[in-house]
Amino acid sequence: MSMFCFQCQETAGGTGCTRRGVCGKESEVANIQDLLIYLCKGISIFSNRARELEIENPKVNKFIIDSLFMTITNANFDKADFIRKIKEGFEVREEIKRQLEEAGGSITDTLPDCATWYAEDEADFDLKAGSAEVGVLATQDEDKRSLKELVTYGLKGMAAYTEHAFNLGFENPEIYAFMQKGLALIADDYLSADELVGLVLECGKYGVEAMALLDKANTETYGHPVMSRVNIGIRENPGILISGHDLKDMEELLEQTRDTGVDVYTHGEMLPANYYPAFKKYPHFVGNYGNAWWKQNEEFEKFNGPILMTTNCIIPPRDSYRDRVFTTGTVGYPGLTHIPDRKPGQAKDFSEIIVLAKKSLPPVELEKGEIIGGFAHNQVLALADKVIAAVQSGVLKKFLVMAGCDGRMKSRQYYTEFAQKLPQDTVILTAGCAKYRYNKLNLGEIEGIPRVLDAGQCNDSYSLAVIALKLKEVLGLDDINQLPISYNIAWYEQKAVIVLLALLYLGVKNIHLGPTLPAFLSPNVANVLVEKFNLGGITNVDDDLKLLLA
Repeated sequence: MSMFCFQCQETAGGTGCTRRGVCGKESEVANIQDLLIYLCKGISIFSNRARELEIENPKVNKFIIDSLFMTITNANFDKADFIRKIKEGFEVREEIKRQLEEAGGSITDTLPDCATWYAEDEADFDLKAGSAEVGVLATQDEDKRSLKELVTYGLKGMAAYTEHAFNLGFENPEIYAFMQKGLALIADDYLSADELVGLVLECGKYGVEAMALLDKANTETYGHPVMSRVNIGIRENPGILISGHDLKDMEELLEQTRDTGVDVYTHGEMLPANYYPAFKKYPHFVGNYGNAWWKQNEEFEKFNGPILMTTNCIIPPRDSYRDRVFTTGTVGYPGLTHIPDRKPGQAKDFSEIIVLAKKSLPPVELEKGEIIGGFAHNQVLALADKVIAAVQSGVLKKFLVMAGCDGRMKSRQYYTEFAQKLPQDTVILTAGCAKYRYNKLNLGEIEGIPRVLDAGQCNDSYSLAVIALKLKEVLGLDDINQLPISYNIAWYEQKAVIVLLALLYLGVKNIHLGPTLPAFLSPNVANVLVEKFNLGGITNVDDDLKLLLA
């Protein structure tokens, strides 16, 4: 095999991509991504030791979250970006190593290869990236490999949320410390399977911390999301389509397009930007265009104007619109124009995108109407009296958490059918792009409460946890699992993994995960999760409805 990757739900054959990623990632890119993670483990060994001597290096912290985020599925396909990042990593490693030495720290004991290797040119990079000690399969024991990858993917998701908070000026050093501790601990094979299980659950703890940090960053910067009716039609002006998750990019784009005659539309996971009060002051911010990430080829072609990708998920663009796609942040694709990171005290420069937009035709209309969202924890708790009354009177019998990711598999139609068949006394709690499977259905209301309560992006799954904990308190229950809530979660990539680990850390049991269980869960590790948390998969809509509504 020329590569091995099984970090996403759509991995080839449900076991692993070995020649080319289902996502479109070439084998040499997959291997160089593994090499970057390998280097992060080596850097983390030094930074952990330095932290014991009260040395905190901001360059290390930023490098680690950037690197982990870059390797998330559908974030970056540009090998040159990873070569540059690895070269930067050599410099970062030498700096933290020097700081450790100057403080009297030990570096004389035997170090693993990831802490010492160095490469001069691209041929050296390729040779090392393809070697046996670098990739996923370097760990021979299947169960240890499974647990180590579960930690790795949790850290990748955590890094994404931490980076969005960082961009808004919010940090938590304890999260950085855990990420680097986790990477250092999985650099070798000396941890037992039981110790790795403990590390997985600790990852969930810091996943909660990362999502709480981002929630604070978003709400203190832009206000708490409010119930909003979002236009899904078009206007006659040329437009810019912004996709991804980064609200700082959203803010700067809106500021720079003010009074230009160019409208701004959200796409995919940027839809929840429509819920924040701070963005409602822009009259040229006109709504959402399109659906989940996997429909880009069709929808981007029809948009006519430029598209800005702020985070994953980008898919290989068609020639018909690739000259209109711009990337920024951790996103990269060969041949696309990349908007550089902001300099200290300055905004990113989106002028090239705006110039192109002014020359573009208006978008082709895909649909008309509105969708309702904005039900993060603050908004739902504002409706608490109404919600509690509905529960206590029996007109609202069950909440179904259907958060997570969407994807290309036809089997994901399951989630649309599941939503359609839910009885009228149930409410869906959602976050992430999984909602696109049912957020445009006319599911009605229960005494003024919409039957789909969209909290926002995948990181806003934190809001769903806050809502559940508050309901537990108000209803006087001892255990979160006594709530009238069932979990039918869809996953695709690593941000969904950290959400799952966070829920497990909070003690949530009986989660059903689909459309398939992760390929990186070995049979024994899957059994541990089943025994400890009663984690399960999905079967068919009718049987699962009976089970989850019981």
